[in-house]
Amino acid sequence: MSERGPATAPSHDSSPESPSAPAVTASLTRARRTSLLVTFILGGLTALPPLSMDMYLPALPQVTDVLNSPAATIQLTLTACLAGMALGQLVIGPMSDKWGRRRPLLVGMVVYVLATAICALAPTAELLIAFRLLQGLAGAAGVVIARAVVRDLYDGDEMARFFSTLMLISGAAPIVAPLIGGQVLRFADWRGVFVVLTGVGTVLTLMVWRGLGETLPPERRHTGGVGSALRTMRGLLGDRVFTGYTLTGGFAFAVLFSYISASPFVVQEIYGASPQTFSLLFGLNSVGLILVGQINGKLLVGRVRLDKVLAVGLAVVLVSAVSLLLMATGVFGEVGLTPIACALFVLMSAMGIVLPNTNAQALMRTPHAAGSASALLGTSSFLVGAIASPLVGIAGEDTAVPMALVQLVCAVLSASCFLFLCRPWQKRDAQPAPAPAGD
Repeated sequence: MSERGPATAPSHDSSPESPSAPAVTASLTRARRTSLLVTFILGGLTALPPLSMDMYLPALPQVTDVLNSPAATIQLTLTACLAGMALGQLVIGPMSDKWGRRRPLLVGMVVYVLATAICALAPTAELLIAFRLLQGLAGAAGVVIARAVVRDLYDGDEMARFFSTLMLISGAAPIVAPLIGGQVLRFADWRGVFVVLTGVGTVLTLMVWRGLGETLPPERRHTGGVGSALRTMRGLLGDRVFTGYTLTGGFAFAVLFSYISASPFVVQEIYGASPQTFSLLFGLNSVGLILVGQINGKLLVGRVRLDKVLAVGLAVVLVSAVSLLLMATGVFGEVGLTPIACALFVLMSAMGIVLPNTNAQALMRTPHAAGSASALLGTSSFLVGAIASPLVGIAGEDTAVPMALVQLVCAVLSASCFLFLCRPWQKRDAQPAPAPAGD
């Protein structure tokens, strides 16, 4: 397994379609010199999904009342955004392998800002769902290209450390977002949440434009069209280990999103917490995720095999999911908010190990197609999350059993993919998935 710092491979392509080799090399040099700014920008881009969804969570009961729609319909506004981010990554990731990272990212961010502003004006649940889908499609550019940029710059343990560092920023979004959303609801209705998101997207777009240069040299770009992109993805999925880590992370993300989707109703409607109390509990869980992520990056990576750390994280997720289901079904009798909140805190904290390490392990095998690999990672996560989202509300708003059951099933599937596809007990070289011919 190799370990290196930022990549600075010179380019020899002088194609008019792409920046010159000296320009790309100079861009990478600037990225090293302004690493703190680049880290902040990439963290902001990976924070787009939690910002887009978590800031909106405290408003879900209000949206249900104002738009006179059932809870299951309003939860589709979350599902639509998530599905959009899944499908958008599948398209934008290969585009960034062909045209570079910067242009697709800027176009996606501009569309994200416009779609978010339109969400604030939606008069019906159906229109809100439609524009949330567009918001997700455009916002996918940020998260998929951010991962690809990390793969452009880092490899090996350094990449795992950088992903853990990103969690310090992106993990803060779930803390800040519900708190901001709860405070916005004190002075405005749910539409004010989208106004704030529009402002956040605008600022981040300007930062990308001014502070993030191109990181993919022209000679490393793919020149083929749709067929080439499909062959690349088929080659990636043909690598059992890459597919294993992709599915492991995808089902783990579904555990996380089941909590995100159901917790506003579980915590507020079933256990009677206020929007502000819900926001504080949600933020506390995110603090746990950040702290464990930093322990992973600062103390564990480079000292303990990533697979061993990942196995511990998955085991903790499984135990937490089992505990939640037992409490929700009344095995321990009538339980209050505190035991449920404790189990959710442990589950969320374990994600600080599982998510960065699955991303790093998968991307280590794909130096030739970081954009497409990032797209498959993101699409699998968001697609499985979008499927899990409506399932947590299938039994109504009066029970936490669907949330706990979906979490347990997805946790079992995640651990199974890790064991039977990644096969962590086998020693293997960090050989990347083979690049398709013609690229």
